Amino acid sequence: MPLAAAEPGPPPAAAPLTAATFEALYRATVDDVFAYVAALVRDRGVAEDVVAAAFERAYRRLRSYDPARGSQRQWLFGIARHAALDELRRRRRTAALAADPAGAAPVADEGPDPVRRATVRAALAGLEPRDRELVALKFFAGLDNAEIAGVLGISPSNAGTRLHRAVHRLREACHAPS
Repeated sequence: MPLAAAEPGPPPAAAPLTAATFEALYRATVDDVFAYVAALVRDRGVAEDVVAAAFERAYRRLRSYDPARGSQRQWLFGIARHAALDELRRRRRTAALAADPAGAAPVADEGPDPVRRATVRAALAGLEPRDRELVALKFFAGLDNAEIAGVLGISPSNAGTRLHRAVHRLREACHAPS
């Protein structure tokens, strides 16, 4: 079979990565990367998202590929592994939050306003896990927006915006009629 008719493979290992060679690398590895990530996260839908994120990260970091450190495939799988582990960590964080972080160490209602405490606790329980996580990181863990951004892997301004919206939803829930 002539070489020209063969399915294009990944570019040679020593070749620098460019947008054109990245496309060939993508076509040669996408199925294997998906199978690997799906085995790690055990959810096909989540695996699709993680693979997309991994290839997006890899494309943004084309210049970081160093042939002396390994093949393009090895480099790409390293990025995919980190993306999958990030997802698994995110899941653990969300799962722990779904168990109600405020309920983990109940506070006695001995303060000046036990009704207000109960209202806030009920409003927190009614928030989406993502919002509850932001509130917990800010007010229970005492992190600033830059630290929250680092934990969540977002920009500090995005963390501030999300936190503002979460606090707004918490306030609305606190003032909603019972």
